[in-house]
Amino acid sequence: MRCPFCRTDNDRVIDSRAGDDGASIRRRRECLACRRRFTTYERVERQLLAVVKKGGVRDPFDRDKIKRGLAKACWKRPVTEDDIEGVVSALEAELYGAYESDVPSRVIGERLMELLKTLDQVAYVRFASVYREFKDVRDFVDELEPILAQTNRRDG
Repeated sequence: MRCPFCRTDNDRVIDSRAGDDGASIRRRRECLACRRRFTTYERVERQLLAVVKKGGVRDPFDRDKIKRGLAKACWKRPVTEDDIEGVVSALEAELYGAYESDVPSRVIGERLMELLKTLDQVAYVRFASVYREFKDVRDFVDELEPILAQTNRRDG
């Protein structure tokens, strides 16, 4: 595995464990050249899903693109890389279990929002603002009202 820091391909595995979903292996590695540590994930390659966008365009399912979007929504939030990986793995498992080839992008976006809402509400609102293309502050308020109402009922 090539070190993301110094680009040499001489490392050792420090720790290996099954990922949260049981379908991946998380490996902690140390570069023998620069001594920095990094994490890699290994998973079974599956038949690729195609994401069908609003205009009918089909793109290959890209878990890294989803991770990047979630990382932006979770920026400066108490959400770890492993948390994001868990959300992506849960989504991916659901999609591969429910769809054989084509998945509407709407399904992916809505499910990601459900998963984010339980992980971090601020990240959820950030993600929703991009996914639902909020135009003004009223859109944020409309999204927040149900969350606040639920919080108020719970806190009673």
